[in-house]
Amino acid sequence: MRLPRQILTPHTVRRASSVPAGMVSFVPACSTADAHTLELLQDFVSRARRLFVITGAGLSTESGIPDYRSEGVGLYARTDRRPMQYSEFVRSAKARQRYWARNFVGWPQFSSHKPNSAHRALKQWEERGKLHWLVTQNVDSLHSKAGHKRLTELHGCAHRVMCLGCRAVSGREELQARFLALNPEWRVQTSGVAPDGDVFIEDEQVLHFRVPSCEACGGILKPEVTFFGDTVSKTTVQLVHDRLAESDAVLVAGSSLQVYSGYRFLLAAGDRKMSVAILNIGPTRADHLAELKVSGRCGEVLSAIHSL
Repeated sequence: MRLPRQILTPHTVRRASSVPAGMVSFVPACSTADAHTLELLQDFVSRARRLFVITGAGLSTESGIPDYRSEGVGLYARTDRRPMQYSEFVRSAKARQRYWARNFVGWPQFSSHKPNSAHRALKQWEERGKLHWLVTQNVDSLHSKAGHKRLTELHGCAHRVMCLGCRAVSGREELQARFLALNPEWRVQTSGVAPDGDVFIEDEQVLHFRVPSCEACGGILKPEVTFFGDTVSKTTVQLVHDRLAESDAVLVAGSSLQVYSGYRFLLAAGDRKMSVAILNIGPTRADHLAELKVSGRCGEVLSAIHSL
């Protein structure tokens, strides 16, 4: 049963940033959640017995990974660039060359990112039996690195590569070694980082970059992630709906839910009259479905909540 919705505006008192020292911050400006806000969220979590959590890019910005939509610091705010579309990747060899060249340069930094306090807090909730299932829209593998087991990576994982021909799956690190072997002298200048392991490189710099094919069948290699314009598999969607049906409350953390693939589960929760709380900096597509809306950094807020 959902309770009356409460919109909470934090006080303007700030704590130290949850972003590690020396790391570029992609977390938008935000006030620290006050004690009353935390008490309400604590009560929400305490009442839940089988909590379903869905996370988004706002959870990983505190690990130094930029997102697309955050005000002032997201990709859309900083540049006029837009993410790769599935149809473009599949039909254009030049688009794949450009994508993989940028991904090759960005991979060492992207793959080195570590879970932050928000990931660790959710892992503790899982260990203590509070968290029934976690669905992440992120492809950065940080929940897996934190040790989560009850996990669905809704949009796949950038640490895996799939052949579009034979469907064989391999590790992204293995592909990096093949890139290095094919492009031993290739060097570029970059001008910034983008979400999902990408960097900014001028198009003329990628003209001589060589992209390997599948070793098994010679097919096209693609990250095992859901590109914009692609769809999540029906099997994955049904699995998540099944886990949602087993749960008694939903917590959204670090997502504006602008993409339907994640938003659909909030609609389903609304149909089931489930309690919903949202923790995010800025508005979300599902605010009207939430009994509790908290604005704050995921790491600060989640680490302050006990999973008793």
